[in-house]
Amino acid sequence: MLTVQIVLFDGFDLLDAIAPYEVFCAAAIFADNALSVEFVTAEGPRFVTSGINGLKIEASGSLNPAEQGIVLVPGASGDVKGDGPDSIPAILGRATNTALTGLMGQALGQKDIVVATVCGGSLVLAMGGLLEGRPAVTNHLGMDLLGATGAVPVPARVVDDGNLVTGGGVTSGLDVALYMVERELGPRIAHAVEQLFEYERRGTVWRETGMAPGSHKTMGSDEPNVATDTAAMNGEVLDNQITQASVFEGDWDTTIATPVGKLQVKLSISTREGLIRGTATQGDETVELMNPVLQNNKLTWSLRITKPMRLNLKFEVSADGDHITGIAKAGILPASKLTGSRIS
Repeated sequence: MLTVQIVLFDGFDLLDAIAPYEVFCAAAIFADNALSVEFVTAEGPRFVTSGINGLKIEASGSLNPAEQGIVLVPGASGDVKGDGPDSIPAILGRATNTALTGLMGQALGQKDIVVATVCGGSLVLAMGGLLEGRPAVTNHLGMDLLGATGAVPVPARVVDDGNLVTGGGVTSGLDVALYMVERELGPRIAHAVEQLFEYERRGTVWRETGMAPGSHKTMGSDEPNVATDTAAMNGEVLDNQITQASVFEGDWDTTIATPVGKLQVKLSISTREGLIRGTATQGDETVELMNPVLQNNKLTWSLRITKPMRLNLKFEVSADGDHITGIAKAGILPASKLTGSRIS
């Protein structure tokens, strides 16, 4: 028997979970109960509060990351804007910081399990560092954030990456579940469910197979460092740029106030041989600043962090004496305020 575990967490989106549940239940009827469907949580049987009007759904089981079958993770429902506790990023962050991330990591490591997600469910996994380098899709509002976690965003309705199948917007739960029924039980069962629901799957399921579409490459370049594009600057302008950059030199103790907690980061910035260089230290991890650029007296760079979740952040800061202020941003997450002081 094929087992389907639909994982609930506080703040989950009702349609993300209920639509696949109904599809799989209908498939069980047509397939003579060849599959079973259950709501589960990482914590075990309990009532789970949805993100829509606080509706409570009872999960009857514990998520088993070793049980053969399908594990489906829905997204969250909450405030689209802002960084309050009821915002979607905050809800996803709380889900990521539970036992769910570890259990889903185990499930992804099992050859007999297919992990499926609907809407922001892929972000739950991605923010936990589980989808790095893997093609996936989420709600269109979260595609930038998905890419910022190291996943490979694919703008398709459903993306099939072997043991990982992800769906886009809220209603894609129907498409993901129907595709999984066809993939696991065959097209006739899937067709019967489509007829029952009077709904046909939307879009082509994206898979990394077959011919790739042709593309015309255009000339381009990476973002320049402060002095890499010397052909476009005369010596006076370059000297002025380096002088401006020197106000950022030194070691800085900074705090980044994110929707999922405060990050303490030590920055070390220098200007050598006309180039800005730097590192960021968080805990026992030190990484180099990527593509530091000085523009209009503001220093910008990119940085990959791993705590409290994996994200590629883009920074923009200004220095005033021994004080530094600015923002850090990743996808749809609200801009996080950065403040700090020079310590040397």
